[in-house]
Amino acid sequence: MLDCAVIGLPDDKWGERVTAVVQPHPGCDIADDDLRAFVKGRLGSVKAPKQVEVWPDLPRSKVGKILKSEVKARLLSQADRDSRSRPGSGPAHRTDRALSLDSRRVV
Repeated sequence: MLDCAVIGLPDDKWGERVTAVVQPHPGCDIADDDLRAFVKGRLGSVKAPKQVEVWPDLPRSKVGKILKSEVKARLLSQADRDSRSRPGSGPAHRTDRALSLDSRRVV
């Protein structure tokens, strides 16, 4: 694995699910199950990713840091498109809720 970003995505059951977006070395493959087993063995099942995405490149800032906000936005828009493409299915997540940092409550 060349690099990765781990973020939380909305989940109906748990509130948030651990999602890993990995960038493999050129010409290498990463198996989702192997990655989950690796993390589960070292950090436990709670911290193991429930979803693994493999991207050829991760969005980066001018200084080379991974832009997790862009990763999350891309995954949320992808989930939204997927939910709209299936007939009769509602949105996969709620985007109309925001966490107020001052009061620590959902508004």
